[in-house]
Amino acid sequence: MTDSRLNTLRNWLKALEASWQLDLDSLAPASADASFRRYFRITSKNPSFGTLIVMDAPPQHEPLDAFIKVDLLLSEAGLNVPKILEQNIAEGFLLLNDLGIKTYLAELNNETADHLYKDATHALVLMQLASKPGVLPNYDQALLQRELDLLLEWYLKKHLSIELSTQQSDQLKKSFELIIENNLAQAKVYVHRDYHSRNLMVTEKNNPGVIDFQDAVYGPITYDAASLWRDAYIAWPEERVIDWVIKFWEAGRKAGLPMPDDFGHFYRDFEWMGLQRHLKVLGIFARLYHRDGKDGYLKDIPLVLEYAIATANRYIELKPLARILESTRTHKD
Repeated sequence: MTDSRLNTLRNWLKALEASWQLDLDSLAPASADASFRRYFRITSKNPSFGTLIVMDAPPQHEPLDAFIKVDLLLSEAGLNVPKILEQNIAEGFLLLNDLGIKTYLAELNNETADHLYKDATHALVLMQLASKPGVLPNYDQALLQRELDLLLEWYLKKHLSIELSTQQSDQLKKSFELIIENNLAQAKVYVHRDYHSRNLMVTEKNNPGVIDFQDAVYGPITYDAASLWRDAYIAWPEERVIDWVIKFWEAGRKAGLPMPDDFGHFYRDFEWMGLQRHLKVLGIFARLYHRDGKDGYLKDIPLVLEYAIATANRYIELKPLARILESTRTHKD
């Protein structure tokens, strides 16, 4: 750990050493994510502070204003998000309380899943109930289209070196239009945008701890549910997924969220939103490898691809998309 930003970070922490009784020698990497952000853990000599998290977000790549805004928004909604203890916006550093090291991904199993997902459902409903237009960026047609275009640019062309025929290109374009039409027709709420097992922490109080929300938008009501139960990192039998989505739909309706009266309608929206997300994720995972040199996500591509193929095959109008995706199985990645 000798890079120049680390020296700047250490100098900032040294200025905070007395007020937070920091043990500067304890600074150690906590995690990195799929962006330019990275996280460190540092110990306070004061037991009441315990360990703290330091976020390093280079301002030219990851300005902190969105994180701070959404953090306060979700905190006011009753979610367990990191408390911002100190901030250095100019240099791109935050000192946060520590939500621990137990991710949902590490703790989920057949016995724990119902309880953990019940807590995640409760938090999701709270977030959606707080929704107001004009606060977060709109998840609009242009953004949905840019995300879908990642599939073509990075997964099909760059990763698999596939050039689609004119007919396939037309089919893909039409499929994208149908998906976006469905997505935009859904009721709009606050969308975390990465509400899945790696970004939910198991906590003793107000479970789950929620992180990585800085890209939140105002968009389709099923998006976060699709992130949660069609998770790129863990798969469940379809009957369990349906049961959890039913419970979310029932809780949302009881709380007054704008959900369809018919569950079949809601589940179709959930599927089509999940498909949009999975097509985007295929592009993102390929881009992380080819552009950013991060190969850790390549192993997750097969599950995401299978999700997308299964969903597209369930709807007659998306069969051409399913055929295109199925054809990629024969290409080596």
